[in-house]
Amino acid sequence: MSRGGHCPIWGTAAEISDPDGRDGIHVIFSPRAGGAYFIAKTAAEEILSSRDKAIKSRLTSWLVEQRLLGVNCPEITSATVKEAEERQPLSVHERADRLLKYLAVESKKIGKRVDCKTDISNLAESFMRAYSESVSAEETKFLLGYLEEQGWMKDPGRDKHGGSVVVTVPGYAYLAELEKTAVDSKQAFIAMWFDDSMSEAREAIKDGILHAGYVPSIIDEKPHNNKIDDEIIAEIRRSRFIIADFTHGDAGMRGGVYYEAGFARGLGLEVISTCRQDLLDENKIHFDTRQYNHIGWTKDKLGKFSKALSDRISATIGDGPLKKTD
Repeated sequence: MSRGGHCPIWGTAAEISDPDGRDGIHVIFSPRAGGAYFIAKTAAEEILSSRDKAIKSRLTSWLVEQRLLGVNCPEITSATVKEAEERQPLSVHERADRLLKYLAVESKKIGKRVDCKTDISNLAESFMRAYSESVSAEETKFLLGYLEEQGWMKDPGRDKHGGSVVVTVPGYAYLAELEKTAVDSKQAFIAMWFDDSMSEAREAIKDGILHAGYVPSIIDEKPHNNKIDDEIIAEIRRSRFIIADFTHGDAGMRGGVYYEAGFARGLGLEVISTCRQDLLDENKIHFDTRQYNHIGWTKDKLGKFSKALSDRISATIGDGPLKKTD
């Protein structure tokens, strides 16, 4: 059974499930949070006590990304809230891209009007804020204005139609280019733990990528002058797919790897997951990624792992342009 209530993150109207024995709140539908989610009691207390809307927006972005991964009802723990506090905000261009994608999906077909009234009582505005990491109507208005200036959407008569827009042909072409950039790329981005104990595994991953015909990119091996977070985002955008290795040490799971994998999936990129075998056997990876088929590795069989990775890349992505014929 469900009942009316409030979104634990934003305090806005939401549909809440009756208690099911779990120590938390099951939100069946929250437009402001982009859909359904479960939040543990301790996490709900932490986020409710926070007045920082930027953190709440980044947590909402995480929820949106999880749903794009196919997780219909993401689960928020205290660790998730901490990751939201530490993760970098989306850039203005990324936020605009997400908003355009939302409008294109909502239009259902070319030329159909999409509601975009910037009033939080409006369902569409709630979803626009969720998808574009916005905290106010002013921000969504700014992003809509940017999309209109670029010619990617147009307002065919806001007064007459009460706040509707149409995604233009150039807008659809731009979205297609975003997808095409990754498809044409020869690069594979590697997200992993930068620790000396991982040096042999790192080389095995690179060898697997090279054997499949792609060029491995790992951020600490590239010269850069920008903030490393900005460089990571740029490199993921340039990549055809990413390899995410979820191996971690005694300090716990590597939040950066989970973020990079989620960001890549949000862009529609294929993510191939790997991890040290003992962590898989002991179920010591985050529940959000357990649904994906990880390739396990052990230090004594890295050659076999590299071959399995290469085969997975070729089967999932296809042979790369640099593939050598034996």
